[in-house]
Amino acid sequence: MRRALIFGGSGQIGDGLLPLLHAPDWETLALSRQPRVDREGLRWIVGALDEMPALPVDAFDVIFCLGPLDALARWIERAGLLAPRVIALSSTSIASKSASTDAGERDLAQRLRRAEETLFAVGSRHGCAISVLRPTMIYGRGRDRTLSRIAAFARRSGFFVLPRSAAGLRQPVHADDLARAAFTLASRPDLHGRAYDLPGGETLAFDAMIARTLAALSPRPRLLRLPAPLFHAALRTARGLSLVDAINPAMLDRLDADLVFDTGDALRDFGYAPRMFVPEAEMFGI
Repeated sequence: MRRALIFGGSGQIGDGLLPLLHAPDWETLALSRQPRVDREGLRWIVGALDEMPALPVDAFDVIFCLGPLDALARWIERAGLLAPRVIALSSTSIASKSASTDAGERDLAQRLRRAEETLFAVGSRHGCAISVLRPTMIYGRGRDRTLSRIAAFARRSGFFVLPRSAAGLRQPVHADDLARAAFTLASRPDLHGRAYDLPGGETLAFDAMIARTLAALSPRPRLLRLPAPLFHAALRTARGLSLVDAINPAMLDRLDADLVFDTGDALRDFGYAPRMFVPEAEMFGI
C-alpha cells in the first residue's frame, strides 16, 4: 500500500490525478478548503497549506502539490519533509514572465524561482527526491483562466476580437496530461532535483489556437482580426462599458511573442507524450 498526500486535489489537475490514485495499492489523503465526500482509498481534510494540521513524520510515500509553489516551500521549511518523494507544480511563467512589463508578473516569476530553489535545497539537505513540473497554458477542465474565459466571453457575445499581430506561438497542455506526468514521476525517484518543462503536444499560433477554441462551440462565434490601432480602440471602449474584465497590458504585449518550450527532457526521462490541441466545448466548461 502506497500513501499519497495531495495539495490541490480539488483543482483541475487534481481532477485527473485522483482517478489514477484510485487503485487497490494507493491510499490518499487530500487537502481542500471546502468539505468533500470521502470514498474508498480517499480521505479529505479541510485546510490550506498555510494552515495545515499537524501530520506524523514519514506518514506518506509521495506528496503531490498542485497548488501555490511558494506556499509549499514555506510549509516544507516549517513542517519538515513528510515523504521521500515530492512532485510539485510550478509554471513556465518562471521564464516567460521574468522580463514582463508588469511588476506583478515579474514578481510571480521571482517567487516561483525562489520557491523552486528552496524546495531543491530542502530536498538536498534531507535526502528527499523532489521534482518540479512547469506546464505551459493549461486547459481541459473548464477552470483555467485563459481559454475557458475566452470561450465563455465568445459564447455570450457571439464573437471574439484579436489584433492581426496575435500570431505568437503557443503550446496549450491538457490538465489530464499533467496529471499523468505527475503520477508517472511519483514512481521515478531517480529523476529528482530538477524541473521539467511540460508543454502540450502541438505548437500553433495564438490566433489559430483561439480559432480552434471557437470552432468547438455551438453556435460558432466569429473571430474578428483587427489592425492593432483599431483593436486597442475597441478594447478601450469595451473597458469603458465594463464589457470585459481588466486585461493586463503585458498579456497584449506577448500576443506576438513565441512562448515555446521543449518536451525533449520529459520525453526522454519518463515518456511524456501530451496530446495535440483538439478542443471540445466541455473542455471549457460549456
